[in-house]
Amino acid sequence: MIVDDHEVVRRGIAEVIDRADGMTVVAEAGTVAEGVRRATLVRPQVMLVDLQLPDGTGIDILRAVRTALPDTRAIVLTSFDDDDALAAALEAGAAAYVLKTVRGAEIADVVRSVAAGRTLLDERTVTRRRAGHDDPTADLTPSERKVLDLIGEGMSNREIAERLGVAEKTVKNHITSLLSKMGLQRRTQAAAWVAGHKRSSWKPEHD
Repeated sequence: MIVDDHEVVRRGIAEVIDRADGMTVVAEAGTVAEGVRRATLVRPQVMLVDLQLPDGTGIDILRAVRTALPDTRAIVLTSFDDDDALAAALEAGAAAYVLKTVRGAEIADVVRSVAAGRTLLDERTVTRRRAGHDDPTADLTPSERKVLDLIGEGMSNREIAERLGVAEKTVKNHITSLLSKMGLQRRTQAAAWVAGHKRSSWKPEHD
C-alpha cells in the first residue's frame, strides 16, 4: 500500500511495484485518515508512507496501524534527510527509511526485503548514524558478537552455524539483527568493519 499526497509520486511507485515479480499494490491513499482507513480494510503486508501529509504525518499512520495491524511492516519514503525524522520513524516501528532520491528499482528491492522481515536504512542515513555512535556494536548480544567475529574471519553462514553448533537459519537471523543494530545494510560491510577494527579496543567473543 502506498500513502503519498502526490498522485504522480503514487502512480510512479505503483508502476515500479506492479512490474516487480511477486508484488502488487493493493491500495493507495493521500492523507493520514484515508491511509489508516484503507489499511484497516486491505491489511497490506507492507506500507510505503510519506512523512509529510495534508492532515498529519506518516508517523501518525505508523502509530495507528501498528496497533490495529501488528503484522503490517512500514517503509518511510521521504525527501527529509533528517536525524529527528529518522528517530521518530524508527520509534514508530518503521522497518526502513528511504530518501526519495532512491532509484525505482531500489524501491522494489527495499519493499521485497522488508516483506521478508528485514530492517533497512538509507545508505546516507546509515553513514551519518554510525558516525554518531562511538561503538556500533554496543547493543549486540554475545551470540551476535560471535557471529560478527566469524564473518570477519571470512566464514560462510553454513561454516558459522557448524562452528557455533546452531542452525543456519539462526545464523541468518543473528546477521539480520546485528546489521540493523550496527546501521549496516550488507554482510560485506560487517566484514569490512571487523577488518578495520581488529586493533581497536573492541573485543570479539569466542566460545
